[in-house]
Amino acid sequence: QVQLAESGGGLVQAGGSLRLSCQASGSVAEVLIMGWYRQVPGKQRELVALIHVDKHTRFADSVQGRFTISMDNDKSTVYLQMNSLKPEDTAVYYCNSDLIDQFGSEGNYWGQGTQVTVSS
Repeated sequence: QVQLAESGGGLVQAGGSLRLSCQASGSVAEVLIMGWYRQVPGKQRELVALIHVDKHTRFADSVQGRFTISMDNDKSTVYLQMNSLKPEDTAVYYCNSDLIDQFGSEGNYWGQGTQVTVSS
């Protein structure tokens, strides 16, 4: 069984920074992609940023230049550094990963989400 454990959410003032972490654990053989999505009530979940095992990254236009993403392959952990936060960044942030488990099966997994609130 695979688990994604997120940490680092919280309340911050506009202009501030937060760092989210997510570690994949359990029957993980190889992580292929890790990323972050976010969702606000009444809206669809949207991509924030993702990173491939070869370090190729992709960002939503709304966070480009403010957020960075990195991955520690050995620890199966992804980090999202969020700077210059805006009230519109307020959302539940979900970790996501495409990975291969110990049985050789590729699957997509979600974390339970962590709340990020940016006050104006």
